[in-house]
Amino acid sequence: MIQDRELYSFFEQGEKLYQRGLSIDSVIFGFHDNQLKVLLTKLKNIDFWAVAGGFVYKNEHVDAAAIRILKERTGLSDIFLQQFYVFGDPNRSDKKFHIDRMKKVGWNFTKDYWLLQRFITVGYYALVEFSHVNPKPDSMSDSCDWHDIHELPDLIMDHEQILKKALEVLRTQLKYQPVGYNLLPKKFTMPELQKLYETILDKKLDRRNFQRKMLGYGILKRLEKRREGGAHKAPYLYSFDLRKYHKALKEGLHGEW
Repeated sequence: MIQDRELYSFFEQGEKLYQRGLSIDSVIFGFHDNQLKVLLTKLKNIDFWAVAGGFVYKNEHVDAAAIRILKERTGLSDIFLQQFYVFGDPNRSDKKFHIDRMKKVGWNFTKDYWLLQRFITVGYYALVEFSHVNPKPDSMSDSCDWHDIHELPDLIMDHEQILKKALEVLRTQLKYQPVGYNLLPKKFTMPELQKLYETILDKKLDRRNFQRKMLGYGILKRLEKRREGGAHKAPYLYSFDLRKYHKALKEGLHGEW
């Protein structure tokens, strides 16, 4: 008797649909309650989690596959997504992991089955606004949930390495590209923007120096309204000047944090 028809169908159809030996793993970051979070999927039949991953259809561009996988997990499109690394260790794939799952659903496999071969994965990271995401598991997952990057569950194979590399690249990006448009609401305060940077970098930043540097980039617009409801003087609200923001993404910024 087939235990999981959807997962069985994936094992049955996968070799016909997907490019052998190639996968996508996307580290999806969100910012909520002053915490940097990552979207993880709980895989069926095992007690491990994974970053949002998937496979590339035959004749599909890898970038298109990454965009498709991201939309399937979050419901979002047209957001910041960047390829950051290729993971090619010949021993990174875990045959036992796949064998155990195939046995549990009753799929009869052979030694040359596509999932049991070497896989090279292309790593992407995405920056999304937490409140806009509607997490959705795929056919191989039971759930899809946000996790604080400092409180991660057990991850499969080399997914902890993939996540750490994505975070390393994101922190490096702050040195030459702006960050925030995809992680904050449209209107935000300078302290909220600073907290985002501090959370990503995992260190405190000088308030005056941070404000001077951010205003010096010319990518912010100060609004007339202030943040309402605080014990102290309400800070001004800001928004990103999208034309200048996207120009800075292409041409880069200068300075270290």
